[in-house]
Amino acid sequence: MRNYEITFIVDPVLSTEDIKSTAQTYVDNLQKEGCEIVYVDEMGLRTLAYDINKRSNGVYYSVEFTSPDGAFINPFELALRRDERILRFLTVALDKYGVQYNADKRAGKIGKAKRKKQDKLAKSEVAAHGVSRKKGDSPSLSGYASGDAESFKEEE
Repeated sequence: MRNYEITFIVDPVLSTEDIKSTAQTYVDNLQKEGCEIVYVDEMGLRTLAYDINKRSNGVYYSVEFTSPDGAFINPFELALRRDERILRFLTVALDKYGVQYNADKRAGKIGKAKRKKQDKLAKSEVAAHGVSRKKGDSPSLSGYASGDAESFKEEE
């Protein structure tokens, strides 16, 4: 079994129902080809790095799936290329590290979810200790030698 990930951008001018039906059409096509869908990520409306077909936004979808063989990839990509509702797409064959990375990302071990947890812990520490520090600030002058701190005061 081979692992793949297809990310495609749908034209945002379409109605919400049309956007979802377009994405579902391609997910259904993958299932008809005998693929097992691992995860479908609707990333939503995002700003494009550059205009595509005079559009500055697009609705992103990412589909991770496994397939017994990759013979259907070329006809599938041809269908994506011919569809006017699809602005761009990218197909990637995942190795074991890519599969593990995606699984960890979904589990919240890496990425934005982990950063949110760390920020939440930092805020709870601030609330518990009543001390707020900016990133990079030292907690105290204990790291300085007493002579250095005195000479610093004299310079002011």
